[in-house]
Amino acid sequence: MMNSIIDLHCHSTISDGLLTPTELVNYAKECNVNVMALTDHDDIAGLNEARIAARSNGIKFITGVEISVTWNKRTLHIVGLNFDEKNINLIQGLDSIRKGRDMRAKKMAQSLGMAGIMNAYEGARSYAKNSTIGRIHFAQYIVEKGYAKDIKSVFKKYLTPGKPGFFDHKWVTLEEAVSWISDAGGDAVIAHPGRYDMGNKLYPKLFSEFKDLGGSGVEVVSGSQDPSQTNYFCKLANKYHLLGSCGSDFHGPGISHRAMGSVHVMPDPCVPIWSKWNNIMESSH
Repeated sequence: MMNSIIDLHCHSTISDGLLTPTELVNYAKECNVNVMALTDHDDIAGLNEARIAARSNGIKFITGVEISVTWNKRTLHIVGLNFDEKNINLIQGLDSIRKGRDMRAKKMAQSLGMAGIMNAYEGARSYAKNSTIGRIHFAQYIVEKGYAKDIKSVFKKYLTPGKPGFFDHKWVTLEEAVSWISDAGGDAVIAHPGRYDMGNKLYPKLFSEFKDLGGSGVEVVSGSQDPSQTNYFCKLANKYHLLGSCGSDFHGPGISHRAMGSVHVMPDPCVPIWSKWNNIMESSH
């Protein structure tokens, strides 16, 4: 797998991506991706469609999901990889989070209404279609209504802590997320750790606790964190015997920092998560 382009973190219209699972896989093919995981937020409804598209594109497909977690009063994301998507604990757990997401969406809409942006829930729903409403859907509606010039400015002005459309929601615990993934035979991975801005005391605490709970890896290379952080997270992962993962965190052309497959070079000292998946990887050739 040395020369393969591997992307283990991206999103489709099932959560907050712009492309359907099939379009996303076709796009991955254009980006020369050989191995990919679809990791929609708290939802695995797109996996089968993506798997079929991957097969016809000659791409090795890994099951994935990105689970929202509250840890130490912060929101973290834990990616699950290579699990059995029919596992009942995982299915029920994700269902409970999606119900919580819908409740959060209604509270956000209420708050935006107080700030003069009306019908935000219905507007966000029209963008989300059948998927769970996320902040991106509110952002798209707010841009459409002319309250902000683009999605980035919506987040700055309305959807981050302290702003009118932000609602502080309590997600599942780190223990719950890791146990659902492990119970389904998968690997739990800390997504884009560089985004959490925790400092030198909290990162080791998180990595240590995550490892003790049965976590497998860390996204040492991510499209949504600074490349200069790679070595720090690689060293920390090694210290806590966690494997390295990589992913673009691609949400769609024009709204993502990096293209699919653009962040796949793992630093030498890091043992890649896919070293555990030899049977799968070999079967793809």
